[in-house]
Amino acid sequence: MKITLENIGRRFNRDWIFRGIDYTFISGKIYAVLGPNGSGKSTLLQVLNGSLSSSAGNISYFFKDKPVEIEVVYKHLSLAAPYLELIEEFTLDEMIDFHFKFKSYKSGIDKNEFVDLLAMPGSKNKLIKYFSSGMKQRLKLALAFCADTPMLMLDEPTSNLDAQGVDWYLGLVQKFARNRLTIICSNQEHEYSFCDERLLITDYKVNGER
Repeated sequence: MKITLENIGRRFNRDWIFRGIDYTFISGKIYAVLGPNGSGKSTLLQVLNGSLSSSAGNISYFFKDKPVEIEVVYKHLSLAAPYLELIEEFTLDEMIDFHFKFKSYKSGIDKNEFVDLLAMPGSKNKLIKYFSSGMKQRLKLALAFCADTPMLMLDEPTSNLDAQGVDWYLGLVQKFARNRLTIICSNQEHEYSFCDERLLITDYKVNGER
């Protein structure tokens, strides 16, 4: 998978959040998009995953060297983000079945192994609305990591996780993030210290109307 950005910019009203990004993301590397809170990391991630259009520039997607239309990028993508909601009326069991109707499991993973990976014994029939914030975050991450997609995008991946949860996340990275195009938005070093390349959103900040 490859994503190519040419002079990409995004603005809200008259203010540019970022502008002039020329960058190429390729499979087999893990990228960090860095910047302080409110700097535009999540906005850039939404542009990259096709859920938000850019205000300037061009974005191109390629899978096995063939162009991919932006309308079907979601088929190649797994995403975990604070603004991505789980269906709280589902049990854990129902949520897993629902998610993997649309995505395939990665090789070597099935439903039983997925549940074991979550390390939530006894929660299979529990409604997600009764999960703690940390349990919900574990579930979001596991669904993203274990889906067989060439792209993996994570926004603030260890939010609501304790120290044990952070170690669990790092284990997922080791096992499931390589050999795909992985992009992590973060301002916490433990979330991205292993990344191959880093894009600083503040390098593309423009103030005022242009």
